[in-house]
Amino acid sequence: MSEDTAPAVDLDAAETEVQLPPIGSREHYDVLMDIIRNRVTVRKFDQNFVVPDEHYELILEAARHGPSGANAQPWHYIVVREQETKDKITEYFVAEQRFRAKAKMKFPTPDYRGLATAPGFIVICSDMRWVQAFPVLKNDESDLNRMYRENAERILLQSVAASTMSAHLAAAALGYNVWWVTAIGQENAQKALKPLLGIPEEISVLDIFLFGPPEQKPYKRYRKPLADIVNYDKFDPAHFMSDEEIEDWIKTRRHRVMYKDASRID
Repeated sequence: MSEDTAPAVDLDAAETEVQLPPIGSREHYDVLMDIIRNRVTVRKFDQNFVVPDEHYELILEAARHGPSGANAQPWHYIVVREQETKDKITEYFVAEQRFRAKAKMKFPTPDYRGLATAPGFIVICSDMRWVQAFPVLKNDESDLNRMYRENAERILLQSVAASTMSAHLAAAALGYNVWWVTAIGQENAQKALKPLLGIPEEISVLDIFLFGPPEQKPYKRYRKPLADIVNYDKFDPAHFMSDEEIEDWIKTRRHRVMYKDASRID
């Protein structure tokens, strides 16, 4: 659609839709923080629960308001309601889980069998051609353009992640527990999932968003204290970790912070 034929936009009306609370007001902040703190991951759900269609719409309405580079909104959502399809997607991830164990990857991979139990099941996709909407040098194979293109891909992925996080918070606001499945960058995952869901070749599966009531009581995982992550004006050298320190964290703490109750970390 050309600019000449595009529908006119009433900017005054659009601006009236932005209604923030007074600066410094805690009312909305406290409600939001209550939702954020209680956005808790579980990996097995009450499979007998049925998500109302209205809830899908409310969650995806939040997702579509996520920010994106160039306001390109490069996302698509596929709501999966058929149990047979959920089971087939789960089969792929369980196979990946077994491969990691066989390959001695030493990564505490979650039990992907829980995917099949999720009442709410949304596959999140993006068309990677949208990177052209961001700063890139067209038809240029130079190192400079390679740098710009890599950054453009990051912009796209960050945009989709922002939309996904909005969906997670909306689901938490509706009382659901969630699971953000990201182990899908592999080429084999694309080959397995695209035909199953009728996804065109140009579009990539990026995430799977699962939600529903938990099968068991959920618990909160460890979060670093503010003092360990916040820097003012300059980066605090005390926050820097050496290669050896990161390697030690992976060996001794990663499995704890991934899955254990926050009260049992130490």
